[in-house]
Amino acid sequence: MISVEQLTVEFGGSPLFDEISFLVNPKDRIALVGKNGAGKTTLLRIFSGKQAPTKGKILIPKDLSIGYLPQHMIHNEGTTVMQEAEKAFEHITDLQAEIERMNVELAERTDYESAEYHDLIEKLTRDNEHLQIIGNGNFYGEIEKTLLGLGFLRSDFDRQCSEFSGGWRMRIELAKILLQRPDVLLLDEPTNHLDIESIQWLESFLITCGSAILLVSHDRAFIDAVTTRTIEISLGKIYDYNVNYSKYVQLRIERHDQQVRAYENQQKLIADTEEFIARYRYQATKAVQVQSRIKQLEKLERLEVDQEDNSKLSLKFSPAPRSGSIPVEIEHLSKAYGNQLILDNIGMIINRGEKVAFVGKNGEGKSTLVKCIMSEIEYSGILKLGHNVKIGYFAQNQASLLDENRTVFETIDYVAVGDIRTKIRDILGAFMFGGEASDKKVKVLSGGERSRLAMIRLLLEPVNLLILDEPTNHLDMRSKDVLKEAIKAFDGTVIVVSHDREFLDGLVTKVYEFGNKKVREHLGGIYEFLQYKKMDTLRELEVATSLKATSDAVEKPVSENKMSYEARKEHNRKIRKAEKAVEEVEKMVSALEDEIAAMVKQLELPEYASDNDYIMLYQKKQREMEQKVYEWEILSEEADNLKAEVAD
Repeated sequence: MISVEQLTVEFGGSPLFDEISFLVNPKDRIALVGKNGAGKTTLLRIFSGKQAPTKGKILIPKDLSIGYLPQHMIHNEGTTVMQEAEKAFEHITDLQAEIERMNVELAERTDYESAEYHDLIEKLTRDNEHLQIIGNGNFYGEIEKTLLGLGFLRSDFDRQCSEFSGGWRMRIELAKILLQRPDVLLLDEPTNHLDIESIQWLESFLITCGSAILLVSHDRAFIDAVTTRTIEISLGKIYDYNVNYSKYVQLRIERHDQQVRAYENQQKLIADTEEFIARYRYQATKAVQVQSRIKQLEKLERLEVDQEDNSKLSLKFSPAPRSGSIPVEIEHLSKAYGNQLILDNIGMIINRGEKVAFVGKNGEGKSTLVKCIMSEIEYSGILKLGHNVKIGYFAQNQASLLDENRTVFETIDYVAVGDIRTKIRDILGAFMFGGEASDKKVKVLSGGERSRLAMIRLLLEPVNLLILDEPTNHLDMRSKDVLKEAIKAFDGTVIVVSHDREFLDGLVTKVYEFGNKKVREHLGGIYEFLQYKKMDTLRELEVATSLKATSDAVEKPVSENKMSYEARKEHNRKIRKAEKAVEEVEKMVSALEDEIAAMVKQLELPEYASDNDYIMLYQKKQREMEQKVYEWEILSEEADNLKAEVAD
């Protein structure tokens, strides 16, 4: 479908790409991966026609449609959300207008036998057929479904785009591109401004949309779910893997090991050859052999090994000063902006050492509660911070508080204390400030670079309550891994506001869900929460369906006795169904108990006790057990409630 042939891109005389070639096939879902600065965004820009290569070419069929979502863009002004989304169908409305114009012209003309008249009829026929193919029906349903999927409310449809933040306006642009259903989708960090529910909706959409996809993302769970092919850009070359990201990581380790062995063998060959040349250079009897070896070295294509990514860097927070046993305690807290109520009578207790996540759709109050904890805004109710709580806070505006006249290195050196000062350059390298980048002035950094620098500075401050608001938006996977390991090892308390499921997985042990002005506590990690939410949504759907059925029944003109009988019959059916569901979960719990008991015996043996894979499997079974017990408790309570209704 698209052919990349001998593509070369140079910046300042050094190649970003060096004669790379590959094909993009119909329905390919490709993840572009590599270090920051490797050229991922540049490649997308070349595909979209925004940038020309230095040499080589990309062959794109003329009738192929391409949709491109860049990381940063200039947004249109003066339109509502619905009007902006409708622009996705401008080609349809333009075609409809052209057909209407031709119909009017045909009605007015009388030269029925002329060639021009027949040409007009043929064009009208072709355009009508084309309109039927691309769809001339009501596309407002598609617009509504897409906007709702990306987190907008129906009440937002008639609001001006200028009323929304940059993140929400990027969602509008994403909606327009998705609605166009192009043959090829080029998406550069599409999840940066989405919440977890919107990301899951986008995942489902991309998996089923049928377009070819080239995707740049640092959200590991997202690219694992969406893509089936991975192209790595490294040192000007590409490495094409026909697998998703997780499998690519394994294969890349194997390739890197092979690369190191080949490099070491070549270095030994070069050293031996150079030693031979140096030893026999001035001996006439060896002149021919020496010249032969010199030519061999000149012709030899030198192998390179990918630069180390410092992913094994062990970064630790400064030891947390001891705080009270309950760093954050909230009772009956409410917050409104004018007449708009954001949080209504909420409460929570966060214990010392806990790592918790705040999740939910954008606009549901996560950042508002963080601002309450930081005493940045007023509220009603009670919010207590424990004894000796020292807060370290990361938010997007933290980047604007940096001293613009300091260099990157000076900014970190100013707050670093102790042995960590000897590792500043390693730390900066792990966060994409390696080499000359560490000597840049803060004032010349981009917004993303400033955010990363503010994050590094926070890592080095002695605090015992970390509050991180979307900390991963501008971090690549290597930097996210470094940050995640540092937070896991942190002995203080952590609140993370994030949509990055992979980052939260294994990091938090409690999830607070924000929605409908309330906050619900969920024990367990992020994936346990997501599994519960799917079950919870289905249960709510069943309740809604039964309520509708009851409502419909009430409207029917039937006798009271017949209604009572039908209601009892339906209620008994629900009780039987609930009891059966409890029995099925009980069987699952019993089977898991047997499995875990058998695994405990195996772990008594040394070969199993030292097997990390077996230990991880054991822990996974334990989590499954906890989830099933939780599910059993909920289903049992529902069954008991149904039986109690009969007794009443």
